[in-house]
Amino acid sequence: MKIERAIIAITGAGGGLGAAMATRLANKGARLALIDSQSDSLEKLRTELALPEEDCRVYKCDVSNEEQVDPVFADLKQQFNGLDVLINNAGITRDALMLKFKDGERESRMSLEAWSAVINVNLTGVFLCGRAAVEQMAIAGNGGLIINISSISAAGNMGQSNYSAAKAAVVALAVTWAKEFARYGIRVNAVSPGFIGTEMVRAMKPEALAKLQGKIPAGRIGEPDEIAHTIEYLVENDFVNGRNIEIDGGMRL
Repeated sequence: MKIERAIIAITGAGGGLGAAMATRLANKGARLALIDSQSDSLEKLRTELALPEEDCRVYKCDVSNEEQVDPVFADLKQQFNGLDVLINNAGITRDALMLKFKDGERESRMSLEAWSAVINVNLTGVFLCGRAAVEQMAIAGNGGLIINISSISAAGNMGQSNYSAAKAAVVALAVTWAKEFARYGIRVNAVSPGFIGTEMVRAMKPEALAKLQGKIPAGRIGEPDEIAHTIEYLVENDFVNGRNIEIDGGMRL
C-alpha cells in the first residue's frame, strides 16, 4: 500500500508513540484521523503537523466506549470518504502486584478497578475500533490494514497482570483477524515495542534509566520514530500479515 494519500486513523495519537507515527506518516503524505481521549494533546499535534484541515482531523474519544467509537468512525467515513489503515495504539497502565503479602498477611492486591481500566482501554478499545474500521473497509472493498500496538510485556511482566494480559490478547487478535479478514483483502499485524524513549520513560531517575538500559542488548532505549518506522514498513509491505513484529533492542523480560 502506498502511504501517500492513504487515510490512516491512529488511536492514542496524542501520546509519544502516536505523535511519532503521525509525524512520520504525515511526512510521507498520509491523510490522518487522530483519535485520543485528551483533546489538548490532539490540538497540539495538529498544530505541529500543519496539515490542511481536509488532510488531518482530530477526534476526542474514549476508545473503550462503544457509544463514542462508532460515531467517530461514522464521521471519519463521511469526512474522508474511506479508511485505509487503523493503528490501535491507545493504551494505559495501572501497575500493581496481583497480591502482596507481609508477615503472612495480605498487604495489598490489584484492584478490580485497575484491572478493568486497563482491559477496557487496551483490549476492548482495540476490539471496538478494529470492528468499526473493518466494517468500513470490507464494505468499501478496497482492502486495508489494521495494526495493533502490543508490548514487550505481552510475554508477562511482574506487576502488570492487567497490562500483560491485554497486550498478549491484542497479538492474538491480530492473528485471528488476519485469518478472518483475508477474504476482504484486509491485513492485520501487531507491533510489540520494548522500552521506548517517550516522556514517561525519559522522566525516570537517571540511575533507574541506566539500570534499564543495561538490560537491553542494544545498550539503549528505543526512539519513538523507530516504532513509527516499523509502522511505515507494515503499511508498505503487502505480504506481511498475521505477524507480531518485536522492536525491543533484543531485550527479553
